[in-house]
Amino acid sequence: MRVLVVDAVAPEGLRYLRERGVEVDELARPTLEALYARLPEYEALITRSGTAVDARLLDHAPRLRIIGRAGVGIDNVDVDACSQRGIVVCNAPYGNVVSAAEHTVGMLLALVRRIPEAHARLKALEWNRGIYGAELYRKTVGVVGLGKVGSRVAARLRGFETELLVHDPYIPESRAKDLGARLTDWATVLRESDVVTFHVPLTAETENMCAARELALTKPGVRIVNCARGGIVNEADLLAALESGHVAGAAIDVWSEEPPRGEVVRRLVQHPHVVVTPHLGANSSEAQVNVAVDVARQLVAFRDGELVEYAVNIPLGDAAALAGLRPFVALAERLGRFSVQLDPEHLASVEVTLGGGLADADPELLARAVLAGLLAPVMARPVNLVNARLVAAERGVEVRVVREAESSGYKSVLSVTTRTREGRKVIAGTVFDGQPRIVRLRDLDIEFTPEGYILVLSYEDRPGMIGRIGSILGQQNVNIASMHVGRRAKRGRAIVVLILDEDLTPEQLGAVAHAVEADFARLIRLR
Repeated sequence: MRVLVVDAVAPEGLRYLRERGVEVDELARPTLEALYARLPEYEALITRSGTAVDARLLDHAPRLRIIGRAGVGIDNVDVDACSQRGIVVCNAPYGNVVSAAEHTVGMLLALVRRIPEAHARLKALEWNRGIYGAELYRKTVGVVGLGKVGSRVAARLRGFETELLVHDPYIPESRAKDLGARLTDWATVLRESDVVTFHVPLTAETENMCAARELALTKPGVRIVNCARGGIVNEADLLAALESGHVAGAAIDVWSEEPPRGEVVRRLVQHPHVVVTPHLGANSSEAQVNVAVDVARQLVAFRDGELVEYAVNIPLGDAAALAGLRPFVALAERLGRFSVQLDPEHLASVEVTLGGGLADADPELLARAVLAGLLAPVMARPVNLVNARLVAAERGVEVRVVREAESSGYKSVLSVTTRTREGRKVIAGTVFDGQPRIVRLRDLDIEFTPEGYILVLSYEDRPGMIGRIGSILGQQNVNIASMHVGRRAKRGRAIVVLILDEDLTPEQLGAVAHAVEADFARLIRLR
């Protein structure tokens, strides 16, 4: 295998490849023309963030089979374009986590002890011992996100004898306890913490998760730390809270604009109560070596036909073996996506049951598809058939696979049982004419196609309920494509599933739920 390296990568990674018989060529800062001219010779490419791996580049690389990104992110790689061409994309998600965690703790210490201010004054030969900081000892620290970096920050903060609160909707309570922390809700973290530090990916869910409303809930004198991603904390609202004195200080390594250009970000950078660094969390010599070796290790595994540990897309496989299972793989992924939206609580365990004829199929493939559906909506990086098990383990989710000869009257049935703080939930499906179908929801038999916008309601069945639902949705110009009902007895507890042509706003969903006195209402989006 020949590998082309197009960005600066630690030599330890290149040495690892060469020692194992891989031919490595380096092309430092090439022009696009020079890069395009060389690409046809190579099966593998290693990059960092300096080279855009897009469809145009791939058009010049007909032999390319794997791309290694020597770092955590893959923002510069068009993963979809790679997947369409059967090119594996891998990165190094763990190589810099220690570096990022230590940087966070360093920023926090610099903030509370006012180290940058004391440093600047003494550099100016001003001897001023009247600079008083604060201790972390016995302070309450709220850790938002207990993933790779957040868990390491929490472990290090225990050494300061702090009280640790954790908010992370996607981990079990046991994981927080293992770190000596208390898992709680977002509002409690805001109300009780002396320091709030963020360790979540930037997603639609987390963007601006800490804005004016959230900052107003915090203690007067709170300190904010963001070394995760710019945009999680609303910079304009944080600046206003700093200027009002409600927030005593902030430590920030990441920005919505890098480098800062707008007035708000510039003012925040220059604020006297803010400790700043220019996105240096991963910038340690050890981290650069780690990510280089991690990527090199995966390229060798790929060459040797082994599992690519940190692949972010689906690698090449036996197409013939997958052909018969492909509809069930799609079903498994949809069951996972449906489950996490139906019950978005702390996921502790997942049981995947293959019933009937499906019991003879590859259980691992279907289990990973279920996990991908459950975990992809809550993760920043892609979760797929290759890395779903790893992500589940990282999140502390217990996974169990069961085979059963019985299939409840169907030829093959795939069932998913999740356990959260809300209890045990079951969803099951099968495949009709190549199309996924859900056949059981919770403890009721109900059959529908899981696609588009799905409104799920649970209420006490009585005359006029369906009419009320149709009337309210009609007034909102929302069309009902189909309706499905599951119940055990007349006028008993019923689950109603409506397939809608349009999305619903939270207000519209609330209006429907109120009209039928629903004890459960959820809109599932399966675009």
